[in-house]
Amino acid sequence: MTTRTAVITGAAGGLGSATARQLLAAGFDIVAVTRDADSALAARQALAPDARDLTVQALHADLIDRDDVRTLTARLRESVERVDVLINNAGAAFPQYAETADGVERTHALNHLAPFQLTHLLLADGLLAADARIINISSDLVTRGRLDADDPDVTGVSWRERFSQLAVYGTAKLAGVLATVALAERLPAGMNAYSANPGVIRTGFSAKSGGLLKAVSSVSGLFAQAPDKAARTPVLLATTTTPPAPNGGFFAKGASATPPAPARDTDLAAAVYERTARLIGVDSLPRTSNGQGLVGPEAPR
Repeated sequence: MTTRTAVITGAAGGLGSATARQLLAAGFDIVAVTRDADSALAARQALAPDARDLTVQALHADLIDRDDVRTLTARLRESVERVDVLINNAGAAFPQYAETADGVERTHALNHLAPFQLTHLLLADGLLAADARIINISSDLVTRGRLDADDPDVTGVSWRERFSQLAVYGTAKLAGVLATVALAERLPAGMNAYSANPGVIRTGFSAKSGGLLKAVSSVSGLFAQAPDKAARTPVLLATTTTPPAPNGGFFAKGASATPPAPARDTDLAAAVYERTARLIGVDSLPRTSNGQGLVGPEAPR
């Protein structure tokens, strides 16, 4: 039996590292993606003791930069025969407004645009397995997200004069959930895409983010869970024998959950998907009816 391969972005520590260790235990080869060469080396060394006879590779890319995402795709093409599981985990909640070299707000670039671009480049290259599972890490703060149903801003630049760290991060995550819903309706039969909310995690994410999120974390941190426990949901989505239903669904605490109302708007999901594809410069996929609906809690089988 051929060993399956999982690619995990944001794998330098915290949830990404915990997910990688658990997928190694489940028999996956791992490609850990981190931001720079030093963290990639450290990630590979940290995961190697859990590898046994499996393979651990580490690549690095600054996912805020679209050119780096393209370079990462090329390196994956050289490194693996196929990707069975793609976990788009890398994320950040920046405390102030700033734009990337591509002219988009940083939080949107990393949390929404980069996963969208990487997923579609892997699809275009034929690197995703016929039964691939794409798992986009979401957040409790998706409830803070705000998108204009008539004119959804997928770039984040509309927040320039009214920046709010929690609202911007939540909006980027909301865009990601909506894009995942639309993607599931467009994937080839056999492929599945999910949003996974790991909940509040005891990592350095909030402290590194600074701003209001750091202050909020000092309270919410009292109820935070360890990364190994938080990894339960993405690992379950990646490893269950039968793909969990619904395709395109929102999952939390190891089961299908009901996302916030804006994330259940199918027209908004389609608009976010099409706008993001045009912005990134990738071909949008036609609907295939592969998605199985937006809500309806159902535990993975």
